[in-house]
Amino acid sequence: MSPMTDQPGAPLSGRVAIVTGAGRGIGRATAHSLARHGARVVVNDFGGSLSGDAPADEPAARVAEEIATSGGEARANSDSVAEWPAAQRIIQTALDAFGRVDLLVNNAGLSTDAPIWELDPEVFDRVVRSHLYGGFHCLRAAVPHMKAQGFGRIVNLVSRAGLIGTSGTPAYGAAKGGLFGLTNVASRDLAGSGVTVNAVNPSATETRMVTTAIDQLGSQGEAGARRASGLRQALQAPERVAALITALCLDAAGSANGQTFYIDKDRVGLFQPLELTQLEAVSTDAGAADLVQALARLEPHALGAIYED
Repeated sequence: MSPMTDQPGAPLSGRVAIVTGAGRGIGRATAHSLARHGARVVVNDFGGSLSGDAPADEPAARVAEEIATSGGEARANSDSVAEWPAAQRIIQTALDAFGRVDLLVNNAGLSTDAPIWELDPEVFDRVVRSHLYGGFHCLRAAVPHMKAQGFGRIVNLVSRAGLIGTSGTPAYGAAKGGLFGLTNVASRDLAGSGVTVNAVNPSATETRMVTTAIDQLGSQGEAGARRASGLRQALQAPERVAALITALCLDAAGSANGQTFYIDKDRVGLFQPLELTQLEAVSTDAGAADLVQALARLEPHALGAIYED
């Protein structure tokens, strides 16, 4: 990682950031980026596997030490965002160590792949709690402090799985879709308060979650191996996503609120909110037979992906 002095003017000097799931991948890159820009950082990571087993203190402690070695200030926290008391402790870590909380990046979460007819309800609950409950818990605990000081930046990591759907990921898609909805509502609740809430949906990024899925695909015969090879070549570095998250945390990004952004290597974009694109006139007493005829005149959207992630 570059030294903390590589950003002249330290635009986040005096700010305190919390990054969840910061032990690896996008979270780690974001914690480093925010620190390079002058923020003091709470590095949160529950540790363990993608399914939430074997929690460990080491991932968060390692990244906090990396930041300190590079000249920044960081504190490690290994509490689980999925539980309300634990999430409160994450925010309290920032308050105890640095006296305030300005920036919150909700990145933590678990993943599992299974079609809807095979998914264990307990696994579904665990995945949804990690992303959606985790995002809410941290937001709920941090926002009163941000509102009181008149400043805050919250960035939620979302996914194509929740925005348009990805086959075989019902738990992950439901969780990320819920976090997208939470972003929409929280941004409106906080409009005018000085606290912004935005989302970032990156294209396919080199993270443990993505590379594990690609490796599984690569083991599914020759066709799967070819597809996996192409996907690996298309991956962007976590630092690309971290740069966008950092930009949304700057004072100058205050006009962006309730938006979902896209980053793919050398392209950055903005998603258009869901819009009603087709309308058919029906009578006010139309029954099912009339409505099914009207539905037939509407052109369903394709289920194929409109972009890669």
